[in-house]
Amino acid sequence: MLIQQLFSPSGLLGGALIGLAATLLLVTQGRIAGVSGIFAGLWSRRDPERMWRWWFVAGLVAGGIVAAALLPDAFGRVADHSWPWMAAAGLLVGVGTRMAGGCTSGHGICGNSRFSRRSAVATATFIASGVVAVAATRGLLGGA
Repeated sequence: MLIQQLFSPSGLLGGALIGLAATLLLVTQGRIAGVSGIFAGLWSRRDPERMWRWWFVAGLVAGGIVAAALLPDAFGRVADHSWPWMAAAGLLVGVGTRMAGGCTSGHGICGNSRFSRRSAVATATFIASGVVAVAATRGLLGGA
């Protein structure tokens, strides 16, 4: 019973698809599927490879829309925080991503699979920071 709570078929499928997408991007474009780097490249006027970045981001958005339509219960509850709080949180994630030299997808999925020491340290830092943030949120703000 506990194993079913920890590992759902949708999570397994989603993880496999992320791995497949990261592999295809590396094999076909020679690029790492770090979403923050891909997203940052959308706004660069000098990047001649912006088109594949737009397609990648469009695929992420379209995939989320399709998944929400087909499996609405897979997304859990909707956050009940205000837009300013969510915007501030997104900004802090972006700042942290720049400070870490990449995002969780770049380091956690692509970097660790290439045995990058830098990515191992970054991933451990992401996880530890998440644990501290949850503990602080639950302890200080009474979040669930």
